Amino acid sequence: MQSLRDTWLLFKHYLTMTMRNPVMVIVGLFQPVVQLLLFAPLLEPIAGTEGFPEGGAIGVFTPGLLVMLGITGSLFVVFGFIAELRAGVLERMRVTPLSRLALVLGRLLRDVTMLLLQALVLVGVAWLMGLRADPVGVALSMLIVVLLGLLVSSCSYAVALILQDENTVASLLNFLILPILLLSGITLPLTLAPNWIRKVAGVNPFAYAVDASRALFIGQLEHPAVWQGFAVMGVLSFLGVFWAVRSFRQGVA
Repeated sequence: MQSLRDTWLLFKHYLTMTMRNPVMVIVGLFQPVVQLLLFAPLLEPIAGTEGFPEGGAIGVFTPGLLVMLGITGSLFVVFGFIAELRAGVLERMRVTPLSRLALVLGRLLRDVTMLLLQALVLVGVAWLMGLRADPVGVALSMLIVVLLGLLVSSCSYAVALILQDENTVASLLNFLILPILLLSGITLPLTLAPNWIRKVAGVNPFAYAVDASRALFIGQLEHPAVWQGFAVMGVLSFLGVFWAVRSFRQGVA
């Protein structure tokens, strides 16, 4: 019970801090919206070609952007957290009776809430551009976004506690983020890619999230990609939260 109470208190605290300065939330949403407005129309000419998934250009591109939003938006929480580490926030936490589990869950709950708000805005913009998706599928896609946010945010906090340096983290993100996004099939579906790229993408967990979201958006709720996406994201998000909790406990020990 104490962990739940502390998680709720910390969630409200972090959410209030974020809402007082929502610049990062707006900036995080800006890039996906711009890509939706400027890149999705470029897919229209190839939407009818062989190998292009069902759903049309915007119906295929929007689920990919949701996954991209989950990856990039959740990755960049690392910079704010490192700033808190430098300010000695974690050291002050050592002398509080707060549950160590709540220190992580409060932050993750705030991150997932902001991510969901951004995802809903993105889907709303896509709807205004002509997206017509299955409502149940869209709702289930939001669950995948939640799992994705838990996974990436948890790993970001754990990595921040290990490195504790913005420059090193920035270099690591620059090294990883482009191949991760390209091998997820976010911008262009992997069904258009050569066979060797599809094989390499098979080890990229985010590709499963993209495939599952695309199947859900067109109402294929029983498609194998859906349970595969939930299974991969569910297991990895659990492991990610476990890693973050363990890192926090070691950090405040």
